[in-house]
Order: sequence, then structure tokens, then C-alpha cells
Amino acid sequence: MHDHIIVVLGASDKPQRFSNRAIRLLMEYGHHVIPVHPKIENIEGLVVKHRLSQITHQVDTLTLYLGCERSTPMIDEILALKPVRVILNPGTECEALELALYNHDIPFVHDCTLVMLEQGRF
Repeated sequence: MHDHIIVVLGASDKPQRFSNRAIRLLMEYGHHVIPVHPKIENIEGLVVKHRLSQITHQVDTLTLYLGCERSTPMIDEILALKPVRVILNPGTECEALELALYNHDIPFVHDCTLVMLEQGRF
């Protein structure tokens, strides 16, 4: 799955945050990473998209780092993105989002992007 397009929703420019660590590890594994954050301009040398609707590429994986309260208003944008799969990292579980993904035949997993990469399960 190298060279695939991975969107990190809830990206952070703080090196200690899991989303930032995921960005660095995804790049290390050779993936094309698109960070998404409403206010940050650059993360780890990558141009940040402020909205999912700015992404025009086919997305292989959307890895989520937003809690339910913040992801619920974005459900329509997530569905419109039509990612091949969604990773719900710990703390991002959201019944409304999961139901919407299920109803739109978008596979999702409850897992940790960092662990998946390190264990070769990404």
C-alpha cells in the first residue's frame, strides 16, 4: 500500500501528538500524506488542507484523529470524500459516523494507525 494517498483528519503540528507522529511515520513508509486542519498552514513540510472538500484525489485511507463531537458535523464531507477505508483511532469512536460509513459501504476499522504501520497491518 505504499504511495497511497492517506488523509490525516485532525492533524497537529505538535510533535508529541499522535496525529503528528502518524504523519511522520506514514511519510517514512512512503505514503502520500495530506494533513487536514482548519487553521494550520504546514505540518512536517506538508501543505495542510483546511477542509476535506479541498481534496480532489482518490483517498485510499482517511485516518481520523477527531472526537465524535468534532467529527459529527463533518460526516457529509467525509462521505463525499469517498475514502476506500477509514481508520478510527482510539478516542474517535462515533456511532453516527460509523452508521453513516456503514450505510455508504465505506469500510472502517477501530485501530491505531501507528500500531498498524509498526506491525505491518496498514
